[in-house]
Amino acid sequence: MNRIAPLVVACLLCMPVFAQKRANHEFYKDFPVYVDMLQAQLTYPMAWGNGKIRNFDKWKRQARAKVFECMMTPPPQPRSYDMRVLGEERRDGYTARKIEFNLSEFYRVRAYVLIPDGDGPFPAVNLLHDHGAHLFIGKEKMIRPFMEDSVVIKDADEWQYKVYGGQYMGDYLARRGYLVFSADAPMWGERGRAEGVDRNKYDIIAGNMMMYGRDLSAFMTYDDIASTEFLVTLPEVDKERIGCAGCSMGAYRAWMLSALSDRIKVGAAVCWMVTTDVQMTWKYGRKENGGFANCIPALRQYLDYPHIASLACPKPMLFINGSHDKLFPLPGVEKAFGEMRKVWKSQKVESNLVAEIWDMGHECGPKVQERVARFFDENLSLK
Repeated sequence: MNRIAPLVVACLLCMPVFAQKRANHEFYKDFPVYVDMLQAQLTYPMAWGNGKIRNFDKWKRQARAKVFECMMTPPPQPRSYDMRVLGEERRDGYTARKIEFNLSEFYRVRAYVLIPDGDGPFPAVNLLHDHGAHLFIGKEKMIRPFMEDSVVIKDADEWQYKVYGGQYMGDYLARRGYLVFSADAPMWGERGRAEGVDRNKYDIIAGNMMMYGRDLSAFMTYDDIASTEFLVTLPEVDKERIGCAGCSMGAYRAWMLSALSDRIKVGAAVCWMVTTDVQMTWKYGRKENGGFANCIPALRQYLDYPHIASLACPKPMLFINGSHDKLFPLPGVEKAFGEMRKVWKSQKVESNLVAEIWDMGHECGPKVQERVARFFDENLSLK
């Protein structure tokens, strides 16, 4: 019996732990029970028109400064990019390069660059990959990979059919004459865990970063800003004609980048826009499933998503969301679009904001990509 007892205890410890409930509780369906009171206190005092500032440029400076403040300390800028070309591949109408460079003093990253045939400099697009709860690939979601093993290539091809209708968005834009750049966000692709992909570790790592006084989501945005600064240094790039685009988390990255970087002249965001009062409620059965991918502490006390995106005004911006997108309930999308329209209209540039609802789900197929390309054609003055 004495020999069996330890085995019984060990078996009990290995058994799944089922939820234990108490009569009293303070959280329900992953929300605090006082969520309505929290929502009521989100008055967004720094949104355009909500405060006392009536000078638009002054508002932009102060609101942008508040966003950066909430993003906490950035990674230090690199002393030198020290860019190296790892390999090239000729494609139909353009050349693909895989490069490596210092994105900050903390880390060196790899990226793809597609350079059109002909004489530059070319209009450029910083193409920002999605989340998809799929961290094994990043930049490979946007540009057809090479110099990779068959597992990566197969995964990237399969992702195209799942989200992009079988068409690599970066290669499509390159065939239209755009220089295209795409790099991994922190935790994706070649910037992932040494132990391998584990979606559940994302939140733990983000929490560890916060313990250092840094924010993983903010690092993603800081990196997007820094990669655009790097893009400007390439001799093939027209420095006055740089845009950005992305789908899902890539769309979030696109409007954040457009709002915070003066280098970006045009932005396109597919399937990521909503208001917090709709996103974070029991009513629509939604919650923050992206982990810490867009979590910037304290920022919601000052600005909601559409208010931050409005810092891009008066730039030409394209927003597309799907009417059947389960991640972003339509009432929240329409409300967010309305908030942004008021800002562009207040500056008498309402035609520069194009916000469309498409009869689709959470996707970015060839027709959507063609719409994004036409928007760039119209606003980046493709020659």
